Amino acid sequence: MKLIDLTIPLSIATPPWPTYEPLQVKYFKRLAPNGANGQLVTHSNHVGTHLDGEIHFYTPGKDIAQLSLDFLVHEGVIVDLSDAVGDYDIYTSAMIEERVEVKEGDILILHTGYHHYGWDQPTADEVRYMVKHPGPDREFALWCREKKIRWIGVDCGSADHPMNTIIRDWMPRQAKEADAHFRAKYGQPLAERFDPGKYQLMHIELFCHGIIHAECLGGDIDLLLNQRAVIGCFPWRFVDGESSIARIVAMVDDDRHAELMQIKSECVLTKHGDVAGAKNPQLHEVGRT
Repeated sequence: MKLIDLTIPLSIATPPWPTYEPLQVKYFKRLAPNGANGQLVTHSNHVGTHLDGEIHFYTPGKDIAQLSLDFLVHEGVIVDLSDAVGDYDIYTSAMIEERVEVKEGDILILHTGYHHYGWDQPTADEVRYMVKHPGPDREFALWCREKKIRWIGVDCGSADHPMNTIIRDWMPRQAKEADAHFRAKYGQPLAERFDPGKYQLMHIELFCHGIIHAECLGGDIDLLLNQRAVIGCFPWRFVDGESSIARIVAMVDDDRHAELMQIKSECVLTKHGDVAGAKNPQLHEVGRT
């Protein structure tokens, strides 16, 4: 069994969710004259690849330390939606089930393709990554409950549609763009499709049912499009933690890993050594062959 990393690099350049504290690092001692390097690190829990815990939005819920390893590590599926959705679009459960089989109790990882706009990518675009990515409506949340999805991972800034968050107020120019898009594509104004009763529904309406999510996945996710694997999320054992920076990996057998590494060897890579998915469109066919 070998691991495929689904985690984005963490740096002072990694953008946190808008308005949250970024990663800050400073040395408090150095090898000379102290004999060792030591650093102080300050950050919010919502920078880089991270797991949102129940108490992030649900007061009587579990903290991060209460999540068992059996919950965090399980079979799951990585579904590629990048051929179906673009800026401000809504994805649906039907789109997922057209592409992969989702089993009851699965971990579900959504590849929208928007990690291609992450800070570590050659096609980086922070506004597009955080503000324009696609997201779901209530139909998808209800489907997750019916399927008893274990937890969800997304390769963009939020598991909610960005225009169903406070970002709609913070980014009025993009909100105007989204409203025009919604009127043209869905026949509804943005404020009508995402009315106040749906606000951040992926957080508010699922965390109380124990269905949480991880955000800002990436790494070598493009190697596993529309494929199954054992997936593991490893946050801190964080007592009273509402969320946590995490390492997320897919676990595959040795032969399959060798095949995937052969594919990776022929790909364009980021400066941090991950597959630069937008530069390798053939990867979107890997899970379909």
